[in-house]
Amino acid sequence: MALHDLPRKLIYEDYILIPEDGQRHEILDGEHYVTPSPFFRHQLLSSKLHSVVGPFVLQEGLGVLLSAPMDVLLSPHDVAQPDLLFISNERAGIITEKNIQGAPDLVVEILSDSTRRRDRGIKLERYDHCGVLEYWMFDSKRMATKVYRREAGRLRLAAELTAGDVLSSPLLPGLEIRLATIFE
Repeated sequence: MALHDLPRKLIYEDYILIPEDGQRHEILDGEHYVTPSPFFRHQLLSSKLHSVVGPFVLQEGLGVLLSAPMDVLLSPHDVAQPDLLFISNERAGIITEKNIQGAPDLVVEILSDSTRRRDRGIKLERYDHCGVLEYWMFDSKRMATKVYRREAGRLRLAAELTAGDVLSSPLLPGLEIRLATIFE
């Protein structure tokens, strides 16, 4: 086999050539992933989270909260579109008009049947590898949330919460999210 026949990892330049088709495209560790547009329950949960976290971030002047679709270039071989992402003022230099160039402080993914395995597998691994400080996984089916925080250089499971719990984060001091209101 010739060297040029070997499979290669995809990069951002390949990503921008993907035609718009209404689906979410991502490159994770050089592999192309496609996800259909989210269902109602997913979007409702995302909207509720944004309506709680967004005003808090703005009021406290902590940084910026964005929602998908927003290209996040984690590395040359990783282009993700997290459901929500927070970038602190201290890291605002990674924000460009076209995309985010580096790991956000916080990434939020809402699990669905089509993304559950990827969000818990390759995305967790890539977010960890590329330096995300905190990763929240919301599971609307199970009404549960897993919180991963960077500890000793790695993302580690810090909390497993249910609808009766309150979510807080050292990245957003003073914010308390009553999960019952998010999952109802």
